[in-house]
Amino acid sequence: MDTLKSFEKDLNKCSKCGLCEPVCPLFKIDPNECVASKGKFIMLHGVTKGDLKLSKNINRYIDMCLRCGKCNNFCPSDIDVCKILNCAKYEYMKDKFFGKILFFLESKFIFSNVIKTISHLTNMFRPKLKTTNLKNATKVLYFKGCVNQMLPNTDKYISKIFKNQPINIIEPDFDCCGLPFLSDGNIKRFIETAEYNTELINNTTYDYIITDCASCDHTLNEYHKYIANESVKNIKPEKTINWGDLIAVQGIHFKYNKPIKVTFHKPCHLKNDAFFKQILKNCQNVEYVEMENYDDCCGLAGSFAIKNTKMSVEIAKQKAINIKKTNADYVITTCPGCIIGLKYGLFLTKGKTKTLSLLEFLAKADIIE
Repeated sequence: MDTLKSFEKDLNKCSKCGLCEPVCPLFKIDPNECVASKGKFIMLHGVTKGDLKLSKNINRYIDMCLRCGKCNNFCPSDIDVCKILNCAKYEYMKDKFFGKILFFLESKFIFSNVIKTISHLTNMFRPKLKTTNLKNATKVLYFKGCVNQMLPNTDKYISKIFKNQPINIIEPDFDCCGLPFLSDGNIKRFIETAEYNTELINNTTYDYIITDCASCDHTLNEYHKYIANESVKNIKPEKTINWGDLIAVQGIHFKYNKPIKVTFHKPCHLKNDAFFKQILKNCQNVEYVEMENYDDCCGLAGSFAIKNTKMSVEIAKQKAINIKKTNADYVITTCPGCIIGLKYGLFLTKGKTKTLSLLEFLAKADIIE
């Protein structure tokens, strides 16, 4: 496992050019250099050299990050910002009393068993997902994610949308993708779940790994950065897609009984949203209006909203304002976390637009054969 010290050369590579600042959603709210990656790197470089201690104040700035990756895309030195911050978070938390409690609560014994228990209690409300004996059926390895393991509604939407499609849905006993652990600095637990999930994936024959959570999708493709197992290379980005990608490829058509207007929120972790407009071409009675800054963060970003409430609220409100300007009936997204963030922002601004997952939105339509 990498240590913060092992990133000393990367931290030194930061040219202090400041290109990370104008693209950072948080820097726009608080133009303090320590909010953007450049300032964080200056502090952490001081830690690796022994000039500074990894203090409570530095940890506060480590937490002041959405992990959206926008700065990564603009860094001319190609520094992996999120991985460095995650390692710094681990080194701060590992010896703290609160960190030990948190890491215990996130253990497989506690965290995973709670998810499984709730899942078992809701199984009676789930339809059995489709399988078929057709030789040309698409084999889908469904990475359900923690939210959908606990809540049965997404299974109902999938059952309706894919009722007459030639697909086989395979559901191994996956653990959490690991992103919550990574964000809390619990890297050992993240590696444990990454190795466990990777083994399940490698023991299954499939055409696609599919999620309906952009963060799960993103995290699966980050495993190779943290585990040395060669088999992790079998998780290929082009084979790790979301349900929207498959719906677009299958060319499923939808018809709504009355005209509706929609807009789309692109989650920070969604790598490609081309599927959405392709799906809309196959929807009758749907008008699409692109909101301003449709790919800006919703403000939730997991535990960020708890640790940086004021910033989270400000981002959520601005996103809601952009939604309201479209006069859309629905704002659609592909991340359970973003649904919460969008609903919160619209609640704060008294917005009337309804927030739906892509699958729930499509399940409201008649499927045209």
